[in-house]
Amino acid sequence: MTETSLPVAPKPNRLRWLIAGGLAAVTVAIVIWFLLSNGGAEARECPAQAAAAKAIGDAAVGELAALNGTGEGRGYARLAFKDAAGADIDIADFKGRALLVNFWASWCIPCREEMPALDALAAKYNSDAFMVLPINLDIGEGGLDKAKAFLADNGFANLPLYADNSFVAFERLKQQAVAVGLPATLILDQNGCELAVLQGPAHWDTPDGHAVVDALLALKS
Repeated sequence: MTETSLPVAPKPNRLRWLIAGGLAAVTVAIVIWFLLSNGGAEARECPAQAAAAKAIGDAAVGELAALNGTGEGRGYARLAFKDAAGADIDIADFKGRALLVNFWASWCIPCREEMPALDALAAKYNSDAFMVLPINLDIGEGGLDKAKAFLADNGFANLPLYADNSFVAFERLKQQAVAVGLPATLILDQNGCELAVLQGPAHWDTPDGHAVVDALLALKS
């Protein structure tokens, strides 16, 4: 007569490993779900704007060919920095204007080379509807003075001084893989929502640069 084989119970150590492995898998799944569905509250501050991003991307040719339309829902209204007097300010303070936010530093050679074109672009387009918003990233206590001296020495009358010498604002861009180095530029709508990103310098004061700003302004009309 054949005896019926009974299932062998897992040994205690093996059982503990199985339980731990199952819990780890559940934890990873929850984290992935959270990241995919939320992306962080800041990252989904805005609705997706595929059409607007495409309009900007389509206009970005020639000198601006490296500008990428995004419109994925990242919002920067609460992105904080300081004004020339050292007072706290954020992107929300510019609500109602489309923005070209340029992150730069006085020690960054490509940034320095890009600044004259940005100053000329600001002279042509800055208004109640649009603004070139440079944010300096010279870190440390003397960072603001270095940035102020650079702008004054070069006569950039159309580029106001805003700064984040803590580097926190730019760290957010790095963490979200929006930018990895300087200079970096964000194209934002009037609510501080991201429409396009440029990593690196560009010749903004050209017909190609003007076409991008014109496309941005056309979205508001």
